Amino acid sequence: MRLPQASAVPQRLDQSGTVSSVVGVSESVASASGTTPEQPAAARPRRLAVVYNPIKGDTTALRAAVVAELVAERTSAVKTGGAGWSDPLWLETTVDDAGQGLTRHAVDEGVDLVIAAGGDGTVRAVAAGLRGSDIPLGIVPFGTGNLLARNLGIPLADLRASIRVALTGLDQPIDVGIAELTRDGGAASAHAFLVMAGIGIDAAMIANTNPQLKKRVGWLAYVDGGLRSLKSRKFQIHYQLPGHHRHSAHVNSILAGNCGLLPGNIELMPDASLDDGELDIALLQPRTLFGWLWIWRTVTWENRVLRRTAFGRKIIRLTGSEKVRTLSYLRGASINVEVSEGVEPVELDGDGFGDVTGAHFWADARALIVRVPRPE
Repeated sequence: MRLPQASAVPQRLDQSGTVSSVVGVSESVASASGTTPEQPAAARPRRLAVVYNPIKGDTTALRAAVVAELVAERTSAVKTGGAGWSDPLWLETTVDDAGQGLTRHAVDEGVDLVIAAGGDGTVRAVAAGLRGSDIPLGIVPFGTGNLLARNLGIPLADLRASIRVALTGLDQPIDVGIAELTRDGGAASAHAFLVMAGIGIDAAMIANTNPQLKKRVGWLAYVDGGLRSLKSRKFQIHYQLPGHHRHSAHVNSILAGNCGLLPGNIELMPDASLDDGELDIALLQPRTLFGWLWIWRTVTWENRVLRRTAFGRKIIRLTGSEKVRTLSYLRGASINVEVSEGVEPVELDGDGFGDVTGAHFWADARALIVRVPRPE
């Protein structure tokens, strides 16, 4: 059934770019709440857009949960003389539009909040559409990794709780990573990322992950992909941070991170901050299988546990010589990376983006506003 509207019917862009009406839930927020409050002339109900990936979760449950939370917010607003929220604008992603164009359409429609309901790709696309605006992003995690949601403390397994954070949480400005990718032949393109970008084995791991296994066991499927990627050869890169000399290194992977927490309690970049205007850089250079085990120990034990205490940090200093040779950290507002020979795979927030001959990664400082949980 079409969502009843008090004013204009919500619309969305279809695959051809044409604006079409959106099919909504069976009840509007106003009819579900059972109230038609008189509002001051100056009061204007806030407008919400939900950009959702239809293959990532139960969209029926999503619609019902959104309406339920909006009803609760409208009821609360009536008691305080507020206007609450109008009926949501539902925008479904397609193969041709993962969310960026839909989000820009929502911005043009004058919405006050955009919720991204889907995986990391949907969140990244919506964030790209909101970048540089004052409209906050709410996140309802439906994906496998849910990388940004993890780093922000957004509930992962409670649908209504994550929607509640989107509606009533705090606004927090964060940096947006930009990856300017250069392909073989010189073609270039720019893409946003929110958590991490990488060239090398991390991208190969994603390419080698079985999609059917990923559907069944979630992020654990990346372990299988990682094991099948361990034989990836080292490759030479040239890299340069602002104000520094150009360097070369043989690496299995180079990563630029906006934040560092990954699934499985992996703290790859323990000092990364979402709002410092800088990227944390990790160079992975293990020489043997033992070197990979040392990196695993670093990101799961040292970074997550030992670094939290003075005694633990002392242990790291006393036992850190091998780590320096296998895992190195840098930091800067940007980094330029050139692959010396051939091409290497690249990934952004866990999605493969093909092969590149080089990349310029940089942080667009505090370019996005996200809704985060209020302190308890």
